[in-house]
Amino acid sequence: MAEPKKSKNKYERIELDNDFDANNHYYPRVINATIHPLVLHFLNLGNKRIINRYCHLHPMVDPKHLAHILEYQPRWFAWAGADLFHVTTAEGTRRMVVIETNSCPSGQKSMPLIAESQEQNGYRLLLEKTAKVKINAKTNKEDGALAVIYDKNYMEASGYAQTLCDVMEEPVHLVSFYLNDPKQIVRFTDDGWMEVNTGDDAWVRVRAAFRYVTQKPWNRLPIASKTLIINPVLSCLAGGRNKLMAAKAYEIFNAEVEEMNLQIHTPETIRDVRKAEIPLWVERFGGNAVVKVPYGNAGQGVYTITNQGELDEFMAEDASYDQYIVQSLIGNYNWSSKTSAGQFYHVGTIANKKNQIYVADLRMMISAGTGGWEPLIIYGRKSHKPLVRNLQECPYSSWDMLGTNLSIKKDDGWDTDTTRLCLMDRRDFNQLGIGIDDLCEAYIQTVLSAIAIDKMACRLYDDDLERFNVELFSSMNNDPHLLEEILVAPNQSASAALAALAEAAATSSSS
Repeated sequence: MAEPKKSKNKYERIELDNDFDANNHYYPRVINATIHPLVLHFLNLGNKRIINRYCHLHPMVDPKHLAHILEYQPRWFAWAGADLFHVTTAEGTRRMVVIETNSCPSGQKSMPLIAESQEQNGYRLLLEKTAKVKINAKTNKEDGALAVIYDKNYMEASGYAQTLCDVMEEPVHLVSFYLNDPKQIVRFTDDGWMEVNTGDDAWVRVRAAFRYVTQKPWNRLPIASKTLIINPVLSCLAGGRNKLMAAKAYEIFNAEVEEMNLQIHTPETIRDVRKAEIPLWVERFGGNAVVKVPYGNAGQGVYTITNQGELDEFMAEDASYDQYIVQSLIGNYNWSSKTSAGQFYHVGTIANKKNQIYVADLRMMISAGTGGWEPLIIYGRKSHKPLVRNLQECPYSSWDMLGTNLSIKKDDGWDTDTTRLCLMDRRDFNQLGIGIDDLCEAYIQTVLSAIAIDKMACRLYDDDLERFNVELFSSMNNDPHLLEEILVAPNQSASAALAALAEAAATSSSS
């Protein structure tokens, strides 16, 4: 007989007299790192000078239009991070391409200090300029306590909890909320309040929670909640953790800003793909493509396909969901997908002493405050193995060359491969081969993608009925397995809500 599964959930109370210890909230490499002067200069530019520089290089963009974009006040998605590739064509057309946008982006532990006198760094910038403003505007202190909830990345989650305690000047509950844990210490009341168990079955109501719950957050966090959650799970479903909806959000928003001569740059994307169709779309991209489970993160559910063996291996896997997306593959010039926008390939890192070039991405974290958006955190990640010119001579898998995510999933949790982390310090930044104009471009692309997802979230919420528009969502993302997972309200899934609406409509029409 198998032993009962042990609970990993953990509760801590962060008090005002606790100190923020940098050693607990940054990677060891970061503690003594000095930020690169070019990165520091970019972070200190401010939106006005970024607009001026961007419009100088893109003269068809009106500075007033771009200022309007950067001043946008999001309703649902005020903290975001985009992963971008620096790519080019054979003709020398360079751009920063959005690979995905994240509603719980990591990065604080990877960022050298912007100002040596402020060791809380980006933690404090985000919580002061975004979270504090929302908490004070939308909650009353007598309605409950503050919490940070997480299911991975304790290093950053605990950093947020200590900083939130300092910023708000009140204790903060730091609570883990793991998927499928036998003993949950976070719950929601029938009327939508979050409560946390502080021990001995004592439950405390939470008025506002900062969320670092990343694995299928919609199956534990209801969309309808009286507790303010930053970011709310609706931002995940609208694209922050849903690549299929993100692709649709980008497409709709690109049509909106086309007259402004702005565009979110992404790989060419085929969405709403059933598994049986995938070989056809891989063939459409010349045999080289990227297949993604739309709802995964941390590199999970992403498959680079460059040969029949990799395709067969993917097709043999069990499918948890009914929908996929297929994207053009960005690799070396000789084997990148050919798309309607051209053939883009990786700029890659500066060659090392062995004359090897690696794929590298850039994570840009942003947040929105009363003055609009601003960049917070930047770091890079490089692949396991260097790019090769000829795939037929490649001794390793395409994922080893193209995958940059640092997360490693283990039986008992997650780990990180920090050897491939590229800090924004004097040593690592120079390897990336990017300049200040590339950082400006990455920032603009990140803001555009975040706004696109926020606007999609607004479309998915029915203000008249004050509820999640489950009918619209199911029409746009018709995946029964996902609908079963989503908690529209405490104890009600999206599929159950759809069934109830259908029953009500049938009753109404019969009467």
